[in-house]
Amino acid sequence: MRRRRSALQSKMYWQIILTMFVLLDFLQMAVAHCMVHQVPARNFTLHCTLLNETFLSPFSAEVVESWSALRREHGASETKPPLLVNEESFLCCLWSDNNIDCSLYRASMQARKFIPSEISISASQEIDSNWNIECWLKGKLDLLVCSLRFLKLYLRANLKVNLLYAVSELSVGDVSTSSLKGTVTVAQCDCSAYDECECCVPSPRLNSTYIMWLKAVIGVTHLWSPLMSVKPIDIVKPEPPLNLHLEMTEKGQLKICWSDPQLMPYPLQYEVKISANSGQNGWQMVQVALETSLAIDNALLDSSYLVQVRCRNRRGPGFWSDWSTPYNLGAEVLYFPPKILTSVGSNISFHCIYKNKTEIVVSKKIVWWLNLAEEIPESQYTLVNDRVSKVTLFNLKATKPRGSFFYNALYCCHQNRECHHRYAELYVVDVNINITCETDGYLTKMTCRWSANPNTLLLGSSLQLRYYRSKIYCSDFPSTSPKSEVKECHLQKNHSYECTFQPIFLLSGYTMWIEFNHSLGTLESSPACVVPADVVKLLPPSNVKAEITRNVGLLNVSWTNPVFTNNDLKFQIRYAVNRKEIAWELYEVSNAPRSAVIKVQKLCVEYVVQVRCRELDGSGYWSNWSRSAYTLVKDIKAPLQGPEFWRIIIEDPARRQKNVTLLWKPLMKNHSLCSVSRYVIKHQTSGNTTWSEYVDNGTTCSFPWTEHTHTITVLAMNSIGVSSINFNLTLSQQMSTVSVVQSLSAYPVNSTCVILIWTLSPQIYVITSFIIEWKNLNKEEEMKWVRVPPNISKYYIYDHFILIEKYQFSLYPVFAGGVGKSRSTDRFTQGGYENENNASLYLVLPIVISTSVLLLGALLVSHQRMKKLFWEDVPNPKNCSWAQGVNFQKNGHSLKSSHGHCLLKHWASSQASYTELLDDFSIYIQKTGSTDTIQS
Repeated sequence: MRRRRSALQSKMYWQIILTMFVLLDFLQMAVAHCMVHQVPARNFTLHCTLLNETFLSPFSAEVVESWSALRREHGASETKPPLLVNEESFLCCLWSDNNIDCSLYRASMQARKFIPSEISISASQEIDSNWNIECWLKGKLDLLVCSLRFLKLYLRANLKVNLLYAVSELSVGDVSTSSLKGTVTVAQCDCSAYDECECCVPSPRLNSTYIMWLKAVIGVTHLWSPLMSVKPIDIVKPEPPLNLHLEMTEKGQLKICWSDPQLMPYPLQYEVKISANSGQNGWQMVQVALETSLAIDNALLDSSYLVQVRCRNRRGPGFWSDWSTPYNLGAEVLYFPPKILTSVGSNISFHCIYKNKTEIVVSKKIVWWLNLAEEIPESQYTLVNDRVSKVTLFNLKATKPRGSFFYNALYCCHQNRECHHRYAELYVVDVNINITCETDGYLTKMTCRWSANPNTLLLGSSLQLRYYRSKIYCSDFPSTSPKSEVKECHLQKNHSYECTFQPIFLLSGYTMWIEFNHSLGTLESSPACVVPADVVKLLPPSNVKAEITRNVGLLNVSWTNPVFTNNDLKFQIRYAVNRKEIAWELYEVSNAPRSAVIKVQKLCVEYVVQVRCRELDGSGYWSNWSRSAYTLVKDIKAPLQGPEFWRIIIEDPARRQKNVTLLWKPLMKNHSLCSVSRYVIKHQTSGNTTWSEYVDNGTTCSFPWTEHTHTITVLAMNSIGVSSINFNLTLSQQMSTVSVVQSLSAYPVNSTCVILIWTLSPQIYVITSFIIEWKNLNKEEEMKWVRVPPNISKYYIYDHFILIEKYQFSLYPVFAGGVGKSRSTDRFTQGGYENENNASLYLVLPIVISTSVLLLGALLVSHQRMKKLFWEDVPNPKNCSWAQGVNFQKNGHSLKSSHGHCLLKHWASSQASYTELLDDFSIYIQKTGSTDTIQS
């Protein structure tokens, strides 16, 4: 038996052929074409047989002719035709480059393998074997899989299988072997499993027809299956539905909901099964047509039921998906929805079913808490039914991140404040994002910018700008549109985003908004519409020039208008003195003819000037500031006046003359306008002799004084001319003896100020001014001087004074006819000038304050001393006669009710000392004249 079986298997390996027994209706082709079997959306059987003795007979002439034509069509060499088959059989051929293999199919679908040759074929007896085949397209629509399962495992040894296929654009009903003109592709099959092979065709075209056949090698024997045809779209096996969850309607009706596995090319139908236990007998089958939800009875929440869903093509053939992951209906607390994503300012509602162990709590006993810290008012509750409670939150604010938590936790609790650890999550995001756009000055592109606070974004969220374009202008009420497009935006360093539209349509309306995407949902900002022509940021003006006009002294600014603009523009000019810290001043002008004149305070400084522009009607944006222009400091006018000057007279006994040195201060720029090139000193003597001399550099000039009267005038000169208003000084020997200053006192205020006070005697001469000189006698330093008006008798000198050193102060009266005799003092006056010298108060006030503090301290010490004497001396009978023999504890005498003459004695002595102190203080205040200060 073993030998016979072994021989039989060996013989079978060499002569086995493949046939197909298809459990679906198939198409019958004409003779000379292979019969192609359509693959069903289920498993089918491939039947393999072994040939017995020859039963073939010669072909008829018609068949021979068809056979020859078929071979010529596919390029095979001519051989004798195979034997003729009867009328109920079909001939199927598979061809290669130089050979054709045929299989004979009878009406009973039994297959016979034929090899065309000139000799007769002998075959063995027939032995059958079967393979179970199933082909499907995976749910992601990216892989066509054919699985072969062995029904007779003895064929498993030394087996190699390939799946060959070609693609045709014909329908399944029209396809035949004559359409196989394209490339034939070989797909490898994995036969590593014990009883199964799996063949995969990657990236199939869904609506094309695939003609497939199997090529198996058992040992050295090559076996071919009949042809099979399939359209991948007809054998799709979807992925299971996703995201099973419960939802609740406003009326409290529960629904089991799910999501489609992915975007399928056709609608799906679903099956839902609900189970009370894990056994198959407990499942309920419910068929659903199109919708992705199914209303269920609320009573199912009383027990732990499981729900699963599967899906398949609703309108055509296809496989059922696997069952989804089970969903448990038996949770203790159910929130509807469990998570909500919403925007700032919105109102949202949550539903809750609270189950205490196995019993559902009635809705009127349910309370709501936010983050377990804030109880929500009962006025925001709604009793949907006896099981469902609803809470509504109004005008929500953005959720503040708390560590890694970006949501608020909403708890549904029992009224006895028993809360389950489960909660609903509320995510509130601020999507009030402002989008600003500007069109460049060349009118070629529009740049839009927007920013979002990164601290308010949820983990896993993304932002994108969506927009659509109207043909012209914007609508009155911009709205979002499903036909919008996503615009690519780039993140900047300051957490803002920048998007560029190029090219642009200047008069079109671009409606745009920010879309916030998250796994919980999508939020949108309020849409804004922008017309590029209305948001133009012009180019800055060019060729900006600035100068201070001669003789007028105004800041004149000129520029060239930018390109791509009309003349209806307004301009802003900012100008400032050019220094390290620039303080800009702004000047605005409209419809300017490319220039403007500005009145400025300082004429002899360098100004920096910039200009920018904008549309006159206010649309668009201000341009950037232009490049800076700078004024040149140059002479505007002749100096307004000459310098103030004074003289120093030095006696020269040897020559019996006096030498005079003139001193003047450099002329300020606001007087020189704007520079001084030289000084002109004009001399005139009593003999009407006049001459001039020039000082180019310096502020001194010396000359001998030989005449009785000598008048000097100092003029300032620049490139425009000489000063018109000048100071004169007359040196007169006669007037130098006139003494009109009766007294002169110097009062130091502090180290930077000294007050000089003087009195005058009656005089007949008119004083034009005073000259004050001062000098530190302890140091060799230059004499300082100042000219003061003639109508004052007190002057504050501000300088750096060392009060312990000696200074000399001199006062000269200046008359029209000469300089009078001076009055000098070389010491500071001590005390105070009661009427005019308010500065003495500053010296006295610190002394008064110090004295007051000492006096207050003395009062406090005296008071403490009095209390000590009172408590130590008075209760002692040895020190007070009336207290002798008195028991204070027994009689309960109080100090207030006892005889007070001893107390009065001590008080009188203390009062006297207080009175003396107060009297001395009053006398001091009267002497210093500081009563008001002390009272205040």
